Amino acid sequence: MNIVMLTNTFTPHVGGVARSVAAFSDEYRRRGHRVLVVAPEFDNQPADEVDVVRIPAIQHFNGSDFSAVLPVSGLLTETLDVFGPDIVHTHHPYLLGMTALRIARYRELPLVFTHHTLYEQYTHYVPLDSPAFRRFVIELATRYANLCDQVFAPSESIADLLWERDVEAPIAVVPTGVDLERFAHGDGAGFRAARDIPAGAFVVGHLGRLAPEKNLEFLAGAVARFLKSTPNAHFLLVGEGPSAPVIHAVFEDEGVIERLHHAGILKPPELVNAYHAMDVFAFASRSETQGMVLTEAMAAGVPVVGLDAPGVREVIRDPLNGRLLREETVAAFAAALHWVLALPPEKRQQLRRRALQTAVDFSLPRSADKALDRYEMLREKAFVTRTDQYDQWQRVLDLIKAEWDILMGIAGAAGAAFSETGPIDRTPP
Repeated sequence: MNIVMLTNTFTPHVGGVARSVAAFSDEYRRRGHRVLVVAPEFDNQPADEVDVVRIPAIQHFNGSDFSAVLPVSGLLTETLDVFGPDIVHTHHPYLLGMTALRIARYRELPLVFTHHTLYEQYTHYVPLDSPAFRRFVIELATRYANLCDQVFAPSESIADLLWERDVEAPIAVVPTGVDLERFAHGDGAGFRAARDIPAGAFVVGHLGRLAPEKNLEFLAGAVARFLKSTPNAHFLLVGEGPSAPVIHAVFEDEGVIERLHHAGILKPPELVNAYHAMDVFAFASRSETQGMVLTEAMAAGVPVVGLDAPGVREVIRDPLNGRLLREETVAAFAAALHWVLALPPEKRQQLRRRALQTAVDFSLPRSADKALDRYEMLREKAFVTRTDQYDQWQRVLDLIKAEWDILMGIAGAAGAAFSETGPIDRTPP
């Protein structure tokens, strides 16, 4: 089978979608399928990529670590003519997601959409964010899903949410699977020694993109409180992003900065070694659609403490493989970390075994089986045009553009007014 994947994020970008596309592509290729990945250009991207088409893009869009693709050239059309896709699989409803829709309609191919992201949680990256714009973003993703032949939800929570939002396309729960063999073995002791983390320390860890939507200021406050009451505890932070200075500031203010070990972005095998250096994984994000880093941690035998949220509640089985917290308070989170610390050795080992068992349920081969079964079913069905749904989706795009134009006009008028009149003098006469 020839599968074309279109994604707005891909390696070397660090994030769940990029890692998901890479993981599934590698697994499909291992099974003998051909996969063509269409993705934006990124800084420091690999020079020797095979079956990857890079689209010119604006780097670091609006100060983020994302790339915004520019209009797609005719080169992609020629490449697709040679590749001969059987399935078009898009990972976003906008930018290259629009390209995916055009490809599927023009070539009369099945279109699959993985709803990776709660897009309304990311509108702060767009200038002049507004409640109306967030509503349009939700509506855009919903209408886009209804233009597709199949929607993949990364978790049961997201499937339920899509049904509530009136997604009518077939929905299948297909989480991004974890490579059990890859994460099973790591040199945690060596990693600790290289990072000046004491061999006998209790290490709280976190790995991921360090961004505001990940609720990292809260996480930093909870972990810092735990460290203040636990002299032998250290915090291992893996990743980079705009929230890194905020995290450092919290630890500085709490007087425990010397026990924060910020490792930056890691690649295998160091990434795997980092997981094995942890005693517990801490996670506070409420914007996830699935817990990829949680299943990776569990595949390394690391229990997890996290807030009850979509994508998290499917992975953490409280109190068997960690703690799932329904109360978002610094005190409750710090207490859960203390709970793990206070377990006797045999109970903590049992927690680790349960984490490993959970990871098996989220293995990559199981997820790939589910996805490939759906692909095969779609290939047997006749192409459906969906003209009415396309018109509805186009109207949402027009509304978003109108909202954007209004906001930009207000901003422009305000800027012109201030530049012409200068600051208002509020000094009493």
